[in-house]
Amino acid sequence: MLKNYLELNDYNVTLSRDGSEGIDAFYKHKYDICLLDVMMPKKDGFTLAKEIRQQNANVPIIFLTAKSMKEDMVQGFQSGADDFITKPFDSDVLLLKIKVLLKRASESFIMNEENDFEIGKYHFDYKSRNVTLDGVSNQLSPKEAELLKMLCIHTNDIMPREKALKAIWGDDNYFTGRSMDVFITKLRKYLKEDPRVDILNIHGKGFRLQIQ
Repeated sequence: MLKNYLELNDYNVTLSRDGSEGIDAFYKHKYDICLLDVMMPKKDGFTLAKEIRQQNANVPIIFLTAKSMKEDMVQGFQSGADDFITKPFDSDVLLLKIKVLLKRASESFIMNEENDFEIGKYHFDYKSRNVTLDGVSNQLSPKEAELLKMLCIHTNDIMPREKALKAIWGDDNYFTGRSMDVFITKLRKYLKEDPRVDILNIHGKGFRLQIQ
């Protein structure tokens, strides 16, 4: 019923009937917001939220719960929730909460649309596509610059492989995947002079720009 209601309000909705389906869907697709029932088969909402947060620190999460106990709300926020709504609830109220969180996330994305990044000892100027260390610059190709910017935005967090492929190459297949691996190798060479900086391959998930 909730899926149908949201679709009537022009949202594209994926319905997952348990927590395991939910995390599988999250790995495969990009979502603007997640609505998680606390009580789900196989994997509860708190566990699912923590796993989502390991992949994406910014996607808004709303918990739908039949419980209103303080302990549950605390656990929910500790798991990464942005808001709670207690069942039974007014669908219009949920719709307003969704709109507020999506607006906040959009504004946050615009504010974080930086073009200059500090990567350990390096300075990365996205607009000029230059990576500079001690006055010496390397100019990146357009795709190298796009990929490094995505890594910078996800610094010390996982940059999902599929997300980068679709955003930069426009497709997620074997050949574009091999191409991205070559670009990652090139970026590692550009950043090799600072031992605190590394681009880690997170098997089956993506890459992490790690700065110690």
